[in-house]
Amino acid sequence: MESKPIKLHDTTEGKIFFIGVILTILLIFIIGYHLILDPSKAKVLTLVFVAHAFGGRAVAVGLCIINDLNVFPTIIYNFFIEIQLLCVTYSIFVLSITNYIKIQWVQRIANHMMQNADKHRDKIKRYGWIGIFLFVLAPLPGTGPVAGSILGYLLKMNIWRNFTAVLSGTFFAILMWVVCFDFLQNYLYIIQYILVFIIAFVVFSNFKNIKSWFTKQEENKVK
Repeated sequence: MESKPIKLHDTTEGKIFFIGVILTILLIFIIGYHLILDPSKAKVLTLVFVAHAFGGRAVAVGLCIINDLNVFPTIIYNFFIEIQLLCVTYSIFVLSITNYIKIQWVQRIANHMMQNADKHRDKIKRYGWIGIFLFVLAPLPGTGPVAGSILGYLLKMNIWRNFTAVLSGTFFAILMWVVCFDFLQNYLYIIQYILVFIIAFVVFSNFKNIKSWFTKQEENKVK
């Protein structure tokens, strides 16, 4: 007698995905609400989300500080976005490599993410929870919560330990950038130069990946 396949909503990753969907709807509501009352603030909130989506955690916090968002809302909003992106991306990653999701381009991205995270596996493995925490906390490209959660998955950490390490590292990283930029707020021109440098660094460090995606798309068109 064949066992019935486990339904998506019965899997841990499926539940995390649905949480991510709810948070995404809430995010759209928040931005939409401010779009009606204060379009300029809605624009900032949208840019902050885009910055986080491309791994620019420092840029996102800097945008909030430059646009005079208070410290507490800055921390809460940035942390909220990181949780939303983590839930959606991590769940899609796991569901892709376990063949729940069989969309080719999604699986290709998931495999690429796994290969990048796997480069750090041996370095982090010996330190366990604290290793993931420090990995996510580090202000370096490719060390955000998504990469950290994938690394925790590859190290076979249970979801509770994985997410507590990732979210703790994320929160303190955001707090660190808030304190840094808030301290420099009186020197606005310095923050602007720092943001330009960080954006350029993020783009440059991911240039090969960006180029490879366009190359693959061109190859697929030829085929």
